[in-house]
Amino acid sequence: MAVPAALIPTPLVPPPPISTPSATTSPPSTTSSPSPSLAPPPGAGQNLFRSELLVTSSPGIPSAGLPPGKPVYSTPSPVENIPQNNECKMVELRGAKVASFTVDGCELICLPQAFDLFLKHLVGGLHTVYTKLKRLEITPVVCNVEQVRILRGLGAIQPGVNRCKLISRKDFETLYNDCTNARYVESSARRFGLNVCMESRA
Repeated sequence: MAVPAALIPTPLVPPPPISTPSATTSPPSTTSSPSPSLAPPPGAGQNLFRSELLVTSSPGIPSAGLPPGKPVYSTPSPVENIPQNNECKMVELRGAKVASFTVDGCELICLPQAFDLFLKHLVGGLHTVYTKLKRLEITPVVCNVEQVRILRGLGAIQPGVNRCKLISRKDFETLYNDCTNARYVESSARRFGLNVCMESRA
């Protein structure tokens, strides 16, 4: 029985040397060496994870800095604020007077005013008009500060409005026809008892 007892300590002797290299700073008893040997790997792992977080956060910093700038889908720049572009005149559109500006030789009418006159009873709101314009691939022109001030003075837009968009006659006719056709399809669907949501299709 003394022989097996002597064999039992011999396998226990190799583990302490294995644990001692990992814990070089503390060479105490073999019983305390396993606990320090387990502590460094987690510490090293945490350091690795922290470095990964730093790496992933570094690309995030520029991406977080992008939103304050102009995104891809941002509206185009306003019309150049020069006297030629700020000359407003009232033109006739479908029997009504609408404010307009001539920019680069193209006559542009006030979109919110045209909406109030011709489209308000056809669609749910001005947001629906912008959705339709996006689907029709029509990009309205953004007014400059002086044009907005002039339109407010004429009553084309409400006093509290500080931005406005312009649209050409041709694009407005395309928009008007789209709104009219959508209204016709919706009324026909209701006549036959069909539940059609035209706003979602807009």
